[in-house]
Amino acid sequence: MASRLVAVLAERRRAARAAEERLTDPGDVLASIDYVPVPRSPQPEGAERRTGQAAHGREAGVPGRPANPVDAVPWTLRVAAESTWRLLLLAAALYLAFRVVDMLRLVAFAVLAALLISALLEPTVSWLRRHGVPRSLAAAATFLSGLAGIGLVGWFVVWQVSTNLDSVTGKVQAGVNQLREWLVTGPLHLTQQQINDFAKQITSAIGTNSEQITSAGFTGVTIAVEVLTGVLLAAFTTFFLLYDGARIWSWLLRGLPRHSRYAIAGAGPKAWATLTAYVRGTVCVAFIDALCIGIGIQLLGVPLAMPLAVIIFLGAFVPLVGALVTGTIAVLIALVTQGPFIALMVLVVLVAVQNLEGHLLQPLILGRAVRVHPLGVVLGVAAGSIIGGIGGAIVAVPLIAVTNTVVTHLRQRNAAGQQVFEALEAARGTSEQQGASVAQGSAEE
Repeated sequence: MASRLVAVLAERRRAARAAEERLTDPGDVLASIDYVPVPRSPQPEGAERRTGQAAHGREAGVPGRPANPVDAVPWTLRVAAESTWRLLLLAAALYLAFRVVDMLRLVAFAVLAALLISALLEPTVSWLRRHGVPRSLAAAATFLSGLAGIGLVGWFVVWQVSTNLDSVTGKVQAGVNQLREWLVTGPLHLTQQQINDFAKQITSAIGTNSEQITSAGFTGVTIAVEVLTGVLLAAFTTFFLLYDGARIWSWLLRGLPRHSRYAIAGAGPKAWATLTAYVRGTVCVAFIDALCIGIGIQLLGVPLAMPLAVIIFLGAFVPLVGALVTGTIAVLIALVTQGPFIALMVLVVLVAVQNLEGHLLQPLILGRAVRVHPLGVVLGVAAGSIIGGIGGAIVAVPLIAVTNTVVTHLRQRNAAGQQVFEALEAARGTSEQQGASVAQGSAEE
C-alpha cells in the first residue's frame, strides 16, 4: 500500500515536470492560447502594401524596419520636399526668363512702352472707327497726333531751358560765391588757400582721369544711340498695335495650347481694360501733380517753373514717389537761386501735393483700375527700379495690376466651372434617385 502510494506520487511529479518543460517552449505557449480574431478598421490605400513590406523587413532579420526607405519618411517631410523642388524649378524658370529679358532689355522696354502708349491712344482710334473713319486712317491720324504732342512737349522744355539758361547760370554762380564766402566766414572757418587747394585737387583729378572721362563720353554716346533705337522701335510697335492689335492678339492665342486658349481669351480683354484705365488715370494724376507743383514754385519765384512742371509730370508716371523724386530738382534750384527758406517752401509744396495724391487722387482715380495695396505698389516700384532702372519702375505697377486682373479672372472662372460641375452632379444624382424610385414603384405594381 505504501509502495503504491509512493509510485503514484513519483508519476505525478514526473508529469508535472514534463508539463513545465513544455510550457517553456514559445511555440507551445502560443499554441496553448486560443486565438480570437479582432475586427480591424479599414486601412487607407497603400497601407496593406506598407504592412507587407514591413513584415518582409522583419522576416529579413531587421525588426521594425520597412523594406522601402521611402516609407520611413514622415508625411509632412514628403510634402515639404515635393513643394520645395517644385518651387525651386519655378524659381529657375523665372530666373531664366529674367535673364532673357535682361539680354533683350531694349526690345522689352520698347514693347512695354508701346503697350502703354497704345493703351492711352486706343480709345481715340475706336472712337474714330465708330464714326466711319477707316482703320488705317484712324490709326495713322492718332499715331501722328500723339507723336506731335510728344514733340511739342520736348520742344517746349528745350525752349524754356535755353531761354532761362543765362539767368539761371548767373544765379548759380552767385550761389557758388555765397557758398565760398560761407565756407570762409561760417562755422568751418576755412581759409581761401584751403579752398583754392581743394579746387586744384579737383582740376588735377579731372586731368588724371581724362581717359575714364573720355570713355564715359563714349558710353554716353552709346546710350544715346540705344535710346534713339528704342524710341524708334517703340514708335513702330505702337503704330502696328493701333492698326492691327486685334489680329496680333488672335495670332498670340493660336500659339497657346487648346485647353488654355479659351481662358486666356477671356482674360485678355479684362487685362487690356485694366491697362487702359491705369494709363488714363495715371496721366490725369500726373497732370494734376505737375499743375499744382508748377503753380506753387511759380508763386515762390523759382526760375524754370514750366520746364520743372513738365519734368515732374513725366516723373509722376511712377506712382507715389515719382513726383517727389523729380521735385527735388526744383528744391535744389530754389536753394541755389533763392536761398534756403524758399527751398524749404518748395519742399513743403511737394510734400503737400504728394499727400494729396496718395490720399485722394490715387484712391479716387486709380482705385478701380489698380486694386493693389499701397505696400504692394511701393515694393513693386522698388523691385522694378532695381531690375530695370527708371523703365522698370514705370512698368512695375501696370504689370502688377494686369497680373492681378488675369489671376482674379482665372480664379473666378475656375470657381464658376466648379459650381457648374457640382450642379450637374447634383442634378444627375437627383435624376438617378427619381429613376430608381420609379423603377421600384413599377416593380411593386
